[in-house]
Amino acid sequence: MYNDINANLLETGNDETERLALEECVKRQRFDQRVSVLVIPAGRCELAVKFARLGAQVVAADLTSWKHEINGRILANGQQDNIAFLEGSVGHFPENPPGDPFDIIVIRRGLCSMPYEQARLVVRQLLLNLKIGGRLYLSILGLHSELGDGYADAEVPVEQRFAKLSPALIKKYGITNEVCLYSERNLFMLLLDAGASVLRTLTTTHGNVKAVAVRV
Repeated sequence: MYNDINANLLETGNDETERLALEECVKRQRFDQRVSVLVIPAGRCELAVKFARLGAQVVAADLTSWKHEINGRILANGQQDNIAFLEGSVGHFPENPPGDPFDIIVIRRGLCSMPYEQARLVVRQLLLNLKIGGRLYLSILGLHSELGDGYADAEVPVEQRFAKLSPALIKKYGITNEVCLYSERNLFMLLLDAGASVLRTLTTTHGNVKAVAVRV
């Protein structure tokens, strides 16, 4: 939907949820267990490599077009025994992937590209890919970020919200399809509707929203 350079621009402030996920990995390793982690989408594989260096067994999921680059980065970092590539996206993910059930799942982006109800079903399925007590770390584009300027569905309830960005922001970020932007409360309710127990939500200085949830 948008190129990786623009995706990185939109993910400014992701460090907090990623830091929390890495800290959770360290805590779980102390109990003498091999922590299993899913990172989706894997992108340039930086986060997957960080988990692997902590001793986790990582599944890096992304589109087929990323397979060559991801495998190259896995080899370059000497992590071929700790990271496995899996073809899949947030919206098209196998029900029983290798490594399932996971201790930690990190959704870096993708939910905004689908309507709320579809996003709820996707989150519900990914929760089922977690162990009981496993944690989900989620980042999503914010309604009160720059992207909300001129957004046609800004006043529409999130359940019906799905529209294109303003022409200026489409040009700036290359996001050409309809998106569902979220407030922090919208993300909280999405996770509750999907059956998760929400541990934390936050809004970054750039207006994007993050959450940590657990499967109960």
